[in-house]
Amino acid sequence: MGNVKDVHHTNELEQLNNEVIQKAKLVKEASVSLQSKTTQQKNQALQAISEQLLIDQAYILSENEKDIQEAKETNISASMLDRLTLNAERIQAMGDQIEIVVSLPDPVGDQLEQFKKENGLVISKRRVPLGALGMIYEARPNVTIDAAALSLKTSNAVLLRGSASAKFSNRALVASIHQALQRVYFTENAVLLIEDTSRESVKELFHLTEYLDLLIPRGGKNLIDLVVNEATVPVIQTGAGNCHIYVDARAQYEMVVPIILNAKTQRPSVCNSIENLLLHQDFFNEYGKEILEALAEANVGIYGDEKVCEVFPKAILATEEHYAEEFSDLLIGIKVVDTADEAIAHINQFGTQHSESIISEDATNVEQFFNEVDAAVVYHNASTRFTDGFEFGFGAEIGISTQKLHVRGPMGFLH
Repeated sequence: MGNVKDVHHTNELEQLNNEVIQKAKLVKEASVSLQSKTTQQKNQALQAISEQLLIDQAYILSENEKDIQEAKETNISASMLDRLTLNAERIQAMGDQIEIVVSLPDPVGDQLEQFKKENGLVISKRRVPLGALGMIYEARPNVTIDAAALSLKTSNAVLLRGSASAKFSNRALVASIHQALQRVYFTENAVLLIEDTSRESVKELFHLTEYLDLLIPRGGKNLIDLVVNEATVPVIQTGAGNCHIYVDARAQYEMVVPIILNAKTQRPSVCNSIENLLLHQDFFNEYGKEILEALAEANVGIYGDEKVCEVFPKAILATEEHYAEEFSDLLIGIKVVDTADEAIAHINQFGTQHSESIISEDATNVEQFFNEVDAAVVYHNASTRFTDGFEFGFGAEIGISTQKLHVRGPMGFLH
């Protein structure tokens, strides 16, 4: 019996190996063929995908419902269920984002600079596609469309590997993409999905340097750390979102609560929502109780320091683990600080270099915050929820890069 199990296990690995490697080869080949596609041809393909999503809406939603029902059986949190859920409005939003990508200029071939040396040599720098991309992502099926649209516009091919929680949705969306590409005589292999959602299929991608030019992980800290630490294929690090708002002593109270509630409660499951709130002692003395009550009324659970717990007994005493956690839920850590220096130090210790915001009318403190906070995006008197490809005018995003090599912040076009 042991030998039989060993044979079965070997066959399973061979099947996995075949799917991942075969599709990686096809994506690599497609990336080469995309080099000859004109802007008009690429836009035509994107337009077809946008239209096909609406044509296939009923089927996509029925497949998404299968994922939702499976997720509910695992007692998934409400915020994570929201990430997974598609509806008519969100499918329309996917189409709208593609339309924006269509309207944007094609960056491929753009000449960034040119200069002539004394010996007559003319040197020119131009934008070129990255090539064959591997996209590893969790839960959110809209990433399937974002990745496909941005890759095609920039003449890149993409190999998608979504999570088991969205397997039916992702298959339906890729089927819709393929249907659209067929209609405009565009290679389907430009967008392929690995249907095996085992952990082994992820690890198989890590070392396909022969076929993949770049890996992009989108998901929680554990997934991102796994890819960054183990992959030999180059990785764009799209970090987890432990984002903060610091309310300075000289903040306008009228804008404080609306910004905080937007940043925490609009969609708590996404990476650009805040997980921690820092309140200057002077501001806390005057308005702290009102802010805490506003959060509680919005059903936000509060982890606070001793000062917060003293004013608001329903709060739970926070630990360093709370301040470091990405809750992705209606939970928040709150700390009272004495200075902007203390707030900045806290953010640089616990933040994930994603998005940070200061609410203040003190120009000196705002400038210090901008200069000293280590984050991809820094805001003044605004919600961190603006860190988004659509909000930045990119139409969609491939991820939000928290590293400093290649790009930083919401990543739109890939070149």
